[in-house]
Formats: sequence, C-alpha cells, structure tokens
Amino acid sequence: MQIDFHYYATYAAAYIAGYSPKEAVDIAYSAFAVDVCSAQLLTKLGAPIVAATTQLQMELMEHHTDIVGLQNITRIWSSFHFLPRDLKAEYNGKCTKKYLRKYRLICGPNGELVRDTIENAKGSTLQAIGIAMHVLADTWAHMYFAGTPSLVINNTDKHLFELFPDGSEKRIAFKHNPVAADKPDEGAYTASIYQSNENNIMNLGHGRIGHLPDYGYCVYKYLPAWNDYKEVIKDNPSDYNKAFRQMVYALQYIRGDRDTFSLDTYAEEEVAPYADEIDKVIRTRKILICDEWKAFGEKLTNETIEDFDIKKYQSEYMDTSDKSNTFLGKFFDASIRHKSMVTNRIYKSGSKLAGISIEQDRTKATLEMVKNTLKVGDDNV
Repeated sequence: MQIDFHYYATYAAAYIAGYSPKEAVDIAYSAFAVDVCSAQLLTKLGAPIVAATTQLQMELMEHHTDIVGLQNITRIWSSFHFLPRDLKAEYNGKCTKKYLRKYRLICGPNGELVRDTIENAKGSTLQAIGIAMHVLADTWAHMYFAGTPSLVINNTDKHLFELFPDGSEKRIAFKHNPVAADKPDEGAYTASIYQSNENNIMNLGHGRIGHLPDYGYCVYKYLPAWNDYKEVIKDNPSDYNKAFRQMVYALQYIRGDRDTFSLDTYAEEEVAPYADEIDKVIRTRKILICDEWKAFGEKLTNETIEDFDIKKYQSEYMDTSDKSNTFLGKFFDASIRHKSMVTNRIYKSGSKLAGISIEQDRTKATLEMVKNTLKVGDDNV
C-alpha cells in the first residue's frame, strides 16, 4: 500500500472508529511514517538506527546480502511490511528446513502476529497505534510474498494477467526501469529484474511484480513460486475493503469500545453507511488516489486534512534533550518494540532469518536504553 491508504484511508478509519480528527491525523501520520523512517532519516536526526522501519531503494542496492545483511533486511521488512501469517505453517509436500523457514515468512492477514500487533498497541501511544495500522493493512495488500530476499518464495513468471469486471483479461508487461512510471491504461508496469541468485535484493517482497499489490483497483492472476507455480487470483478491491473494515474494528478495540479482538472479524455495521463510497474510491483506476481518499475523509469529518509532511516533527525532536516524550521519540520507541516482538517470534519459531532477538518490554526507557547501548549503524534488536 502507499500514502493514499496508509495516510488518508487510515485517517478515515480512525475517525469512524471514534477518534477525534486530531487523534486521527496523528495515527495516520504514524501509519505512513513507517514508509519513510529509513536509516538515512534517522542518521540526519541523530536517532537510533535500530528504529528504522523501511529501507530506501539506494540503501537496499548498497546493502550487503551476507548473513548479517540478510538478517537486517528481514527484521525490517517482515516486521513492518510483510508480517508472517503463520510461523508454524507446514509446506504441503517435501522440502528442506531452509525452505520451510522462508515459507513460514509468507505474509497474509489474520495470523497470530496480527493479534499480537493489535494487543501490543492497546494502551499504548497514538504512534504505536499508527504503526499497528500500517502493519495490519499491509498483510492484506502484500499477502503471498515474504519480507526476505528469496527467489523460491517471491518469484513468478510471465503468466500474469489483469482481470476486468467485464470478464476480460490482459497480459501484464513489465519493464525494469526503476524511474519509469506505471501506466495502468496500457497494462505496462515496472518490476525488479530477474536474478537467479536466491538471496538477491531483487527478490525481496513483491518486487518481481512491482507495485501491483499496492493498487486497490487491480485484480490479477499469476503463478507464484511458493505455490509450485499454480495459479492464484489476487483480488485487491475485495482485500482493501476488508483491510479498511478490519482497521476500524481493531481501532475500536484499542480505544476500549470492544472487549475483545478476534481474527477475521470486521466493523461491518460501522462502515456500512460509507461502504459504496469507500468501494468506489478503492476501485479508482489511478496509481495514487490521495485526492479521492482525502475528499472522503474531509467530507466525513468536516475538517481539512493536512498533507503529510516528513519534516513536521523533526525540529521538536532535535531541539530537546527529552527526546523520548516528543512525537518522533514515541514513534521510534514504538517501532523498536514492534520490531523486537516480531523478530523474537521468528527466532522462537526456530528460524534465525531475522537474527537472534530479545523482546523489549513496553516502557518509555526502551528508546533511551537502545540509544545508550547500540552504536549508529547497528540493527540487532
């Protein structure tokens, strides 16, 4: 997913769930900040690198893919963008333990780690809530891919077609120019270049099919490597609608308006008055639908939604000695705790793909502890 859903749609979901417009903006800011909180930004702010929630394209291209480098990549991408659905999953057939450990990192909605993510956000900061919403939403958009470089998990082949409401289909053609814009009307998209090396960075996440998982309008069928190249249909409009409803449901639980959080449960009644309008926005055939989501959110709340500004809280963080109580300080603390939770679960499952990990407790001391014990450049929660 992109800024349109992570920022503007999250704002709308938070408001429907009962948060004020100001709280909704803070939650939405934190949700999209997950896509921009890179080592480069943290270095600029003098913040702990361990708080990184993403890696920029240039950072990835320069990143080593030895065992330590692969663990650093997996810690970030499996924690925040490709949350594993089932760390105990068994492959339907014979496979090596090495393959099984990667297979278990395949992302998907309604797994136990989703429940853990929401439970950890309850009673925490708005920043932690926003991070949880990003992670939850991405389990729907990024299902079937893993947050670790893997040709045998993330690759596909030329059997890839977009499906249209009238029953027709069109083969999707990929280009490999990283700065070329996708052209939905022409069925032309950009994807990573095929690399036969299992751990090549080109084989991270959904790079082999580009941004198709990030477009709400897109319904496509393809042959994923993890499924022995058997056809799978990915219905983004349906999945994005479910993601929105599950966010509202989760946010109601976090607020205390629901007693329990159950998997595969959605805020159908609360979203029903807006269902047709939300579905129309999701199905808008554009690369970015920020304007459509923003218009919906402003109509919903009768408030102007400020655009995302990456610099909004930077001065507050850099100009004070009490960094843990700043907006970004709380965001960094929440990101460290979430990453340590997920990587610890992966480690406990018997896999060292995300490294050896401990789980930080939920205290304000977490950020200061990490700053005092890790050198800049380390990411080994």
